[in-house]
Amino acid sequence: MKMKERSAFLKRGPLLFLLAAALLTVPVFGDMGPKPQLTVRVENGPEELYYLDLLEEGDPCKYPDMAPGGLKGNYGEELEILDQDLLASFTAAVPEGWHACVAQGDLVWGRIDSRDGCFAFGYMLPITFRILLVTKSGETFLSEPMERQALQCSVTVDWAAGTVGAPPLWWGYATQFLATFLPTLAIEGLLLLLFRLWSRRNVLVFLGVNLLTQGGLTLWMSVETVRGGVNGISMLSSDYFSLFTRIQSLLDSLCYEAEGISPRLLPAELLILLAEAALYTKLFRDCSKRKAALYALAANLASFLLGLYLAEPVWRVVVDTML
Repeated sequence: MKMKERSAFLKRGPLLFLLAAALLTVPVFGDMGPKPQLTVRVENGPEELYYLDLLEEGDPCKYPDMAPGGLKGNYGEELEILDQDLLASFTAAVPEGWHACVAQGDLVWGRIDSRDGCFAFGYMLPITFRILLVTKSGETFLSEPMERQALQCSVTVDWAAGTVGAPPLWWGYATQFLATFLPTLAIEGLLLLLFRLWSRRNVLVFLGVNLLTQGGLTLWMSVETVRGGVNGISMLSSDYFSLFTRIQSLLDSLCYEAEGISPRLLPAELLILLAEAALYTKLFRDCSKRKAALYALAANLASFLLGLYLAEPVWRVVVDTML
């Protein structure tokens, strides 16, 4: 390493150390990752008071007051604000063989009353569900059975037309791509400045390499995450690592997350690191091969770890575009 480069690296050392320390403090929770969420929007809704709930096949909870969700769990001391006559009419309108997830007690978080026509339900959501809407005057809307196509999604009930619709998943894929690819460019671009590698040629190389590698990975992961959501453990899991696979299976059973999530992200990231290191050492100008390789390592580590930290907030952005 040349004297100038050694001096520049030593000056950057404390900053890089702090950056690494901050990135390594990724928060870990016992119940990780985004949970199932379904938002129901009502368009052209009734002008009178009405309640809306999700229906699931099976009998209602035998002890609704003891259910973690249900009316008591969701409303607490506010339970008295509900109109008891309308509530009775609502439960009476539930078809045989089904039960209301919130109104009749279940492991579902949500409220059956809404002033803005937006109803958010979460956690132990059924895959197959129906939507029931009952007004104060006794008018009823009951949808046909539907299936959730993603871990977190939305549907729209048009009260006037008597229809239910959902946005296309391709919009979620596109937003997931932008929401993960652009932060990657920002993180690794900042490191490009810190390593004093910023030049017209190097920036063009940086953009082209990331479009080829990180862009391809992000596009691939979009399909996985939009369908199943993401969390730190599931993103590290791989069929090649039996321990991680067992941990993932255990978390899936405990957290009731969507099945079929097995993204091989860690091996993919290692391949990307090797590919980017090879390309940077060959294509970067005005720097040694060692410095280019060191940048590739630091940039990939930063984007990977910070990506895990931002996984859930980024997912929220995706969900918002699907509502």
